[in-house]
Amino acid sequence: MKHFYRQFFLLFLSNYLFAQTPEAPPRTEGEGQFNQLIIRGVTLINGAGSPPISPVDIVIRKNRIVAIKNVGYPNVPIKAEDRPKLEEGGKEINAEGMYALPGFVDMHGHIGGTGQGTNAEYVFKLWLAHGITTIREPSCGNGLDWTLKQRQQSADNQIVAPRIKAYPFFGQGSKEPITTPQMARDWVKSISVKGADGIKFFGARPDIMAAALDEAKKLNLKSACHHAQTDVAWLNVLQTAKMGLTSMEHWYGLPEALFTNQTIQNYPADYIYSNEQHRFEEAGKLWKQAAEPFSPHWNKVMDELIRMDFTIDPTFNIYEANRDLMRARTAEWHQDYTLPSLWRFFQPSRISHGSHWHDWGTEQETNWKENYRLWMTFVNEYKNRGGRVTTGSDSGFIFQLYGFAYIRELELLREAGFHPLEVIRAATLKGAEAVGMADQIGTIEVGKLADLVLVSENPLANLKVLYGTGAIKLNEKNEVVRAGGVRYTIKDGIIYDAPKLLADVKKMVEEAKKKENFKILQPGVKD
Repeated sequence: MKHFYRQFFLLFLSNYLFAQTPEAPPRTEGEGQFNQLIIRGVTLINGAGSPPISPVDIVIRKNRIVAIKNVGYPNVPIKAEDRPKLEEGGKEINAEGMYALPGFVDMHGHIGGTGQGTNAEYVFKLWLAHGITTIREPSCGNGLDWTLKQRQQSADNQIVAPRIKAYPFFGQGSKEPITTPQMARDWVKSISVKGADGIKFFGARPDIMAAALDEAKKLNLKSACHHAQTDVAWLNVLQTAKMGLTSMEHWYGLPEALFTNQTIQNYPADYIYSNEQHRFEEAGKLWKQAAEPFSPHWNKVMDELIRMDFTIDPTFNIYEANRDLMRARTAEWHQDYTLPSLWRFFQPSRISHGSHWHDWGTEQETNWKENYRLWMTFVNEYKNRGGRVTTGSDSGFIFQLYGFAYIRELELLREAGFHPLEVIRAATLKGAEAVGMADQIGTIEVGKLADLVLVSENPLANLKVLYGTGAIKLNEKNEVVRAGGVRYTIKDGIIYDAPKLLADVKKMVEEAKKKENFKILQPGVKD
């Protein structure tokens, strides 16, 4: 019976995700790589948690950072003789007044979906426009071969796209259901041979899960799990971590590990998992069923996970509409950057995943606000005790838009109690560690790949300046202006004009609206 539910879950997902979307077209944008690129006079936020340093010149050759030089003091003229010399044919960016951060890592980045009508170009440009230079694709919803092809084209800079880490979902491509430990081991070997970077689990029978994770460890494959409620009664987060799971997504399975008076969520008698209203409404009551924060069992579970070097990728943003539907639904970027097909997907529906607004009101939102308080308490303390917390968005569902949702995730980490420098570290170094690339990306250091984000406003003072729409403020002339937005995203030494990428997306949306004579006005709502 468990096998039936798991197969049903994957079939359910296939209705909105697991089908191929159009690939990204050949790259026609971006400057570089350059024999020498110098970023001049920037304020450096290195991603390791260090306080900013300014002014700094960063020297890049091709796709590697080769020098980082402090060239003076704030508010003091910089002496030309103290600066790296520009070679013939070299390029420089005057970044005085700007801030440089490492390229962001989105640990939960689905590359579009046919159900949402979102193609790869649309998604990639929204990501890069928000400074996201690496993504982990958990599920490879367009197929592993498709994802590996896009991964290679991105690595070769043949397309406009972040770096891609491919994590096919467990059993993807198998000709028959995986029902034995040996079948699990054989499948893991097969995707390793193909070149997968890791595995995305939703759950499995304990002996099968243990075998798959053991084989993954032998082959140096990372792993992630959305502990689906159809399987979490068998295996919660602590149990899968002990089997060798390296990271968890969302929070399912974590409250269950913290239960003290039960082993299964307190489902109502009429609960149906495939009813999205039931699923998300009852999930909003789950953290209150767990042990109290800082109680002995709560502490025990946390400390065990930290000892195993386990990664938590909370994706706070993807559930935020549950605690404030109006805010998520009316976000200002939807008008210009959300495709009509995606907007329709977000609307109340009994068949589209996450479109569970059948009857959502104050009581549901109140439960979810308390859910967040308890969830954020755990995540913040996990970070405080040395646990790894990363940043992921899971965009394309529940009114969350690619790129924009990632920046919202940064804000929610701040709400959880992270210092702004800890937020940036979660978005950069911690993500790089989790995908096994900390020796290449995640911090701005000599020898690492040239993945950087340049923004004209201070993100430590206001993370909203990282949104493509910028942050609204009143300037000295008493004018209401939009400040910020990423100015340049540099991936692998190639400079992308972030506003230009956003303009490309806006044009896609405008053309789609014109074709359909469409306006974002809550289609289908009756008075």
